[in-house]
Amino acid sequence: MNQEYGQDEDPQDEPEATRRETGDAESSRASRGWWDRNADEYQNEHGAFLGDDRFVWGPEGLDEEEAGLLGPAGSLKGLDVLEIGAGAAQCSRWLAARGARPVALDLSHRQLQHALRIGDDVPLVEADAGALPFRDGSFDLACSAYGAVPFVADPVRVFREVRRVLRPGGRWVFSVTHPIRWAFPDEPGPEGLSVAASYFDRTPYVEQDERGRAVYVEHHRTLGDRVRDVVAGGFRLVDLVEPEWPEWNSQEWGGWSPLRGNLIPGTAIFVCERSED
Repeated sequence: MNQEYGQDEDPQDEPEATRRETGDAESSRASRGWWDRNADEYQNEHGAFLGDDRFVWGPEGLDEEEAGLLGPAGSLKGLDVLEIGAGAAQCSRWLAARGARPVALDLSHRQLQHALRIGDDVPLVEADAGALPFRDGSFDLACSAYGAVPFVADPVRVFREVRRVLRPGGRWVFSVTHPIRWAFPDEPGPEGLSVAASYFDRTPYVEQDERGRAVYVEHHRTLGDRVRDVVAGGFRLVDLVEPEWPEWNSQEWGGWSPLRGNLIPGTAIFVCERSED
């Protein structure tokens, strides 16, 4: 759950955190607005960790160079790859350096401006993950490191769109906050180690302004929900990776920290392949 606000916001205007139902349109509008407002702060705070051309799957620091979840690095050459929720397109640059042909897609115009600030060597597309502006069978691979999936009300819709634009046998790999984290407070210290809510409560986390309009939305799905969504979206689950916290990583990132990371998982990475028609 989010705890970062824009630099220009008055503390008195900080949104109210709550749990309530929210649909596709409200979630999409909130996500676009939040990331446009907070892209500068996000890149300033996390840009050094993410690098300009690294492929990092989450706050633990698991690197695709090491993990090989998309396949061996040598096999990426010449492949068409779609990165969804690309932010400043760091992962796409890593892919391009290995000979792939990536396209970086994001809902946030400001995040894509940061991608241009870093370099103009990757094609950028501003679009919603639930309505991908590509022809059927345009890509060999699709990937998303904490992009789009945690913020959409209907992940199956996104998965079906990803399946549509993938070629037969195409791989779809995405990372999200590990579902178990929703039962714990979003705090990096000892206060974040006690169960505070039901893991089975799927009510979305919402931050809303004084008029009750959502300005940030994140959707909770249990681990079983995520697997069922993958299957309903037309994919076969190949692997589910739960990165362990490495000894070298001493940083805190929101509720992620060495303390919590050594005790409970923080990230879940779903490695999927497009099912046959």
